[in-house]
Amino acid sequence: MLLDDQLRHYFGTDDIAAIPPAALAAGTERLRVEFGMQKDRGRRFAMWALLHMLGAAPDLDVAFKDEADRDAARTFMELAEQDADEQD
Repeated sequence: MLLDDQLRHYFGTDDIAAIPPAALAAGTERLRVEFGMQKDRGRRFAMWALLHMLGAAPDLDVAFKDEADRDAARTFMELAEQDADEQD
């Protein structure tokens, strides 16, 4: 699941900076609902990663039953934080 595909699906564009606030809120809510219903681990992780980048991800213990998935999410968060630190 590509990030651009997720952005187009939930927000109607792959340019996150161009999403109006109301559309961002509505798309994020739709993403959260679909995340809760998603059974495929890979898709679920990709959805969680986008929610994390939007500041709307559920806690890891709620989002992932499997410890390996929680570990992968922690690694993703660490890498995202490192990238943000390097861009500052």
